[in-house]
Order: sequence, then C-alpha cells, then structure tokens
Amino acid sequence: MSSLPPLVEPAAELSNEEVARYSRHLIIPDVGMDGQKRLKNAKVLVIGAGGLGSPTLLYLAAAGVGTIGIVEFDVVDESNLQRQVIHGQSDIGRPKAESARDSILEINPFVTVNLHDERLEPEGAIELFSQYDLILDGTDNFATRYLVNDAAVLAHKPYVWGSIYRFEGQASVFWEDAPDGRGLNYRDLYPQAPPPGMVPSCAEGGVLGILCASIGSIMGTEAIKLICGIGEPLLGRLMVYDALDMSYRTIKIRKDPEGERVTELIDYDDFCGVVSDEAADAVDGSTLTAAELKEKIDAGDRVALIDVREPVEWDIVHIDGATLIPKDEILSGAGLAKLPQDRPTVLYCKTGVRSAEALAALKRAGFADATHLQGGVTAWANQVDKTLPVY
Repeated sequence: MSSLPPLVEPAAELSNEEVARYSRHLIIPDVGMDGQKRLKNAKVLVIGAGGLGSPTLLYLAAAGVGTIGIVEFDVVDESNLQRQVIHGQSDIGRPKAESARDSILEINPFVTVNLHDERLEPEGAIELFSQYDLILDGTDNFATRYLVNDAAVLAHKPYVWGSIYRFEGQASVFWEDAPDGRGLNYRDLYPQAPPPGMVPSCAEGGVLGILCASIGSIMGTEAIKLICGIGEPLLGRLMVYDALDMSYRTIKIRKDPEGERVTELIDYDDFCGVVSDEAADAVDGSTLTAAELKEKIDAGDRVALIDVREPVEWDIVHIDGATLIPKDEILSGAGLAKLPQDRPTVLYCKTGVRSAEALAALKRAGFADATHLQGGVTAWANQVDKTLPVY
C-alpha cells in the first residue's frame, strides 16, 4: 500500500512569521514547504471539544491547519477537566466551543476558527461537512458516530474516528470514496449499533484522562498525513491501544459485502436507542421523580431502594437506606433473590438509563409494582440532598 494523494492543494505562500513558527516541520523532507502550505490551506471540522477533541484541536492548531471548525453545544463542567485539557478552571460554565477557540488562538493566531455551537443533527449535516476537507469525530455516543459516518459518505469526505473507554482506545480512518479503491465506512466495522445498555458510556464506565492524549494524537497525526499525502493512513485498519499493557495492535477492516449503501440520513436516536423498547415500556407509568420518592420516604412508606450501579460508583455517592445490587446481577437473575418481597422496589442508577433496563428485568420476573427513579442519584443530589457529590 502507498500514501493517498494529498487532500488539499498548497496555499500560495507562507509568511516569514509562519516560516519561523513551523520551522521544525519545514526541515522534515516529507513535509517541507509544500506540506506546510497544504496544512495552511486545509479546512478541518472537529466534532466535539471534549476528551478526544481537546488534544486533537490543540495539536492541529499548533501544526498550522489553516481553518478549524468546532461542532460543540455543551458547556464546561468541572468533571471535564480531568481529561479535556483545552479547557481550564476559569472556563467552567462557558460554552466549550468558545473556550476551545480561545485556547486555539492562544496557541496559534494564524488559525481561523469557525464555531458551530450546536448539536450535530441530520438536518444540515451534509451541507456543513461539504464546507470542509476532512472530518474528525471524537464523540462518545453511537447515534452521533453513525450520523457522522453517513453524512461523511454522502458529502464524499474522509474522516478520522477515535473512541476511548477506561484504559483502552481505538482509532481508524474511513473514506467511502478513497481514490485508491479502499473505500470503507464506519458501518463496515460496526454494521449495527450495540443493544442499548450493552456498552457503557464514559460517563457510566469512566476513562483514564491521559488516554485521551494517546488516541487524540493518533487522530491528529492521521489528519496531517491525509492533508499532506504522506505515510500510510489507517484506512482499512483499526488501531487498538491498551494503556495497561502499553500495547498497540492493528486489526484489518474489510468492506462488508452485505452492507447496505448509505443513501440518506435517518433518525439516529431511534436507530441506536437510548434504552431498549422493553425498558421504555417498563418505565411507562412506573417512574418516580426525586421529589415523589422523597415524599414517599417522608410519609413513612416502606420501599426497597435498590442501587444498580457498580461498587466503585456506590463508594462515590449513594442514597441513605439503599442496597447495592449491580444491574448485571439483576439481568442475570442472580440478584433477584436479594430483593425484598414484602415491599415495593425502587431502582436507581446514575441518570436513569441502567435502572430502566433493570426495571424491565424485574417486570419480567413478576415484580409488577417495581419502579425506578427518574434521573437517578444525580437528580436526587441536585433536587433533594444537595450535600451529596455529583460525578
């Protein structure tokens, strides 16, 4: 295999200031003046200014990518700062897009930053992607990943993808219209989204903060290689990094012969599902708000309050009087014997997603009067007992 053609044409020139700034690039034979001019002329859209977006944005800016777009609708939260190094303490409460822009311009004032301070939606996604040469996806939910993939296919754009969870990360390059015939997209790797609740998010399962730097640097490196037309991109290969073993391995990705062509954008929340249909049916009419649960407890109603999170989460915060029975024990049936039979069960997790899945299992097992706490322990801490930490 060989390098793909450079993604963009070189800019007309570099200023004396730019020559001084990028001198360590210019003396690399495979980059040189030509490659740096291509970087200057490149337009890169980064989806998300979070864990993966942070190092990627910083290094693309430092490398001299001329135009960087940021799609980000969230605001900076204190829990972000463990890994999202583009933001700082003084940015808490600010829009992430604005915070990221300020950090980029502090690193490199020659970069043009376009803010798209909104959630990426099917409406307008193709048009947005068409304004850029390359897309980088650092999001942490499957609905957005499939949307990015399909919009990139329909906009005929390559994109770099990364994913992180606990101590492991993955990265690859997808480009349906790759000029060398190696056309692949994310659906060739993952044709279907996993069942709801099967793959925890970083908010549920955690992530080692510094892992973001490793995967983000791979994503940024792939972007530079594609822009300059150098090296062998990760197109057709999945890079898997295990931080605990300090090992990298590469898995070949092949075109799915039975894969359906992407012809339009769809409802991605429906395609991926936040919770299963069974869980959605189970919570219908069987959901308590934090205020309603407090009223029951204050009135002396006897309930079996069951925490379905993991022990490490229980150690962080839990509701007084609760019993820990992790969701997997309930789904396997092993935890059902631990449930009291003499009073109704109320399940809770962090935000209500896992408890909805556990509630469906309880309903199947005959616990007809079981309910779950809407918003989980987070809602309880925010609305009832504000002395409790939120994680």
